[in-house]
Amino acid sequence: MTADQLQALITAGLACDHCALEGDGRHWYATIVSPEFEGKRLVQRQRLVYATLGNRMQTDEVHALSMKTFSPAEWAAQSA
Repeated sequence: MTADQLQALITAGLACDHCALEGDGRHWYATIVSPEFEGKRLVQRQRLVYATLGNRMQTDEVHALSMKTFSPAEWAAQSA
C-alpha cells in the first residue's frame, strides 16, 4: 500500500481538513484533522480512522498505523 492509497481510504471514509501520511509501506504515521473528532476521546477518534480501513489491518495490508488526531480547533491552536 502506498501513502496515496492509504490517504485515499481515510479521506473517503472520514471528512478530513488535513491528512498527512509518512511511512515505509508497512509502518505508517498519520496526522489527521477532522471535524468528526470534535468532542470525541482519543480511542473514539482512532476507531473512526480504523473503520475507514476496513479489514486491511487484520490482513496485514496496513501493518501498523500510528496517528495524531485533531479537531480543527485543536489543530488551529497547535499551529498558533
